[in-house]
Amino acid sequence: MEYPGCRNLWIGMKRVLFLLPFLAMTIVATTAPAEGPGVGDKVPDTQLRGEDGERVGLRALVDGQPAVLVFYRGGWCPFCTKHLAGMAGIHDELRENGFQVLAISPDRPAKLAETPDRESLGYRLLSDSTMETARAFGIAFQVPADLVRKYKEEFGIDLEADSGQTHHLLPHPAVYVVAGDGSILFAHVNEDYRERLDPDKVLEAVAEAAQVK
Repeated sequence: MEYPGCRNLWIGMKRVLFLLPFLAMTIVATTAPAEGPGVGDKVPDTQLRGEDGERVGLRALVDGQPAVLVFYRGGWCPFCTKHLAGMAGIHDELRENGFQVLAISPDRPAKLAETPDRESLGYRLLSDSTMETARAFGIAFQVPADLVRKYKEEFGIDLEADSGQTHHLLPHPAVYVVAGDGSILFAHVNEDYRERLDPDKVLEAVAEAAQVK
């Protein structure tokens, strides 16, 4: 299956070949995520910001509008942008099932617009620059200071500039399927940033969730 918005993917993947030895450090240097809400629980009542900088509550976003929440590390991450493009490829099918897509990252609002192939994604990107929402879900982890420095000095990835914060936190990649009453119907979290939930698996989860949404 080919997805829209992948024309820059090869460039991004070539870049990640150079990054892999250093990006892998984030796996061994992090602690396991704290306990967060799971299937049957309600999404936390946290605040996010849209690309326009306006604040919006997560529960307000899903109130009466079932959603697929996609947590990703940022527009700088080629694994993330590949996954975002994959989600764009199933966006129409998700909408046919009554589900919106909300993609959440630490990128500050202005940075969201710089996400590769932003115009072809077709769904909403949201800023969790303070990591309030990722923390509430229990999927936030601390990037070691030496790796933050290496990202910036050697690869031009400035986590502080991207988020506008100095917390040095990133989310573990995660996908949640949420009903219109805010309850979580499906949850998938993987601490290995290289492993992402296949879009077809997302469709399967949504098809099952659609029966009870």
